[in-house]
Amino acid sequence: MKLVVIGGDAAGMSAASQARKRIGPGDLEIVVFERGRFTSYSACGIPYWIGGAVDDRDALIARSPAEHRKNGIDVRLRHDVVGIDLDRRFVVARDLADGGEVRESFDHLVYAAGASPVVPDWARVRDAGVFGVQTLEDGDAIHAWLDGSGVRPHPRRAVVIGGGYIGVEMAEAMIQRGLQVTLLEKSPEPMGKTVDPEIGAMVREAISGLGIEIVTNAHVDGVETADGRVRAVVTPGGSLPADIVVMGLGVRPNTSIARDAGLPLGPTGGLRTDLRMRVEGLENVWAAGDCVETRHLITGRPVHVPLGTHANKQGRVAGINIGGGYATFPGVIGTAVTKVCDLEVARTGLTSHEAGQAGYEFVTATVESTSRAGYYPGASAMTVKLIAERRTGLLLGAQIVGRAEAAKRIDALALAVWNKMTVEEMTALDLSYAPPFAPVWDPVLIAARKATDAVHAG
Repeated sequence: MKLVVIGGDAAGMSAASQARKRIGPGDLEIVVFERGRFTSYSACGIPYWIGGAVDDRDALIARSPAEHRKNGIDVRLRHDVVGIDLDRRFVVARDLADGGEVRESFDHLVYAAGASPVVPDWARVRDAGVFGVQTLEDGDAIHAWLDGSGVRPHPRRAVVIGGGYIGVEMAEAMIQRGLQVTLLEKSPEPMGKTVDPEIGAMVREAISGLGIEIVTNAHVDGVETADGRVRAVVTPGGSLPADIVVMGLGVRPNTSIARDAGLPLGPTGGLRTDLRMRVEGLENVWAAGDCVETRHLITGRPVHVPLGTHANKQGRVAGINIGGGYATFPGVIGTAVTKVCDLEVARTGLTSHEAGQAGYEFVTATVESTSRAGYYPGASAMTVKLIAERRTGLLLGAQIVGRAEAAKRIDALALAVWNKMTVEEMTALDLSYAPPFAPVWDPVLIAARKATDAVHAG
């Protein structure tokens, strides 16, 4: 039996590794096609490597191609899959090194091609200092540009386009590298699709405090280049000087090959799968990672949430099932976290905008508290916002912003959302307490009490 995997990062290699654990090389041949030069790496770590918090690029690689091959997985780097024939059960891949084509048959197929960055036509400028941050190769290219490889003088001015997770993290990385940085965001506040506006305003304040110029409600018309280098970003308000431009405009499911092969896509553009990560309507075709859509456990609607946490879990589920076991991936609730310098930002469940779009009537409660007992050294302020259904008090979502020891409290709130708790039930949660770690009333509990009052008042 042969398993062919398209994509050698989190989802694809998790699927291959789990299948291999259950079926030995004598009974299952595994071939993985990866268009890049690396496998099993943390794309989320790229901004921290560029900014200097992580010294060694290779520290981002969880398992090398050689390690996978040692485990009996035939990893073929620099191979781009260009076609899938479902009837005759084979894939066609192009060897990017010599341009030749390879045809490989399969009994099971895992489609784990990830996501493609959103890139406007004006940003498709080759070798001029305009970069995305999608792959480890992108990180290498940014590092080389910043280090002056082929660029003299070294870049001094950076423009980051997009104020989501990647944009905010890359803006911080650029300022840590000593560049003058401008961050452009089309929404009224940064992280506008992630948190509510008042939380986004706190992020904007923190970004500005780093010395980053942030322009909201921004529109970009294009870039200016000269002598093979970017010189400026063009906006309706004028040109912004730039020696490097970093794009952080989000991603879309990379499903063009799947679509051409007739695999079913959902309204988000991602592949539709069942709970076992099998592509709907196909017995031996599986999909996982940033190329699939999944179910939001609060709204029940299909969503595309491209995060490494989900990709690893989905790949693991697919591999277990291919290997003869049984596993499911039930869905997501949108838990995520990031930081800007020492400001931590986290969310789970629905934002106020998302709750309204889903048709909920809801109340909100926002509290200011501290990470530790107020008298204990190092206590820092944090803000917790809860969103609860008006009638039932069901916790719909939560957001946290604060300094050290703030963001990981989102995990307790994520568990509450996942288990469909009401805010009143949450007031009795048995959370840990000691002055170095929390006030006697943890900020999560204070917010739950205030949200309960709002529900009863409604």
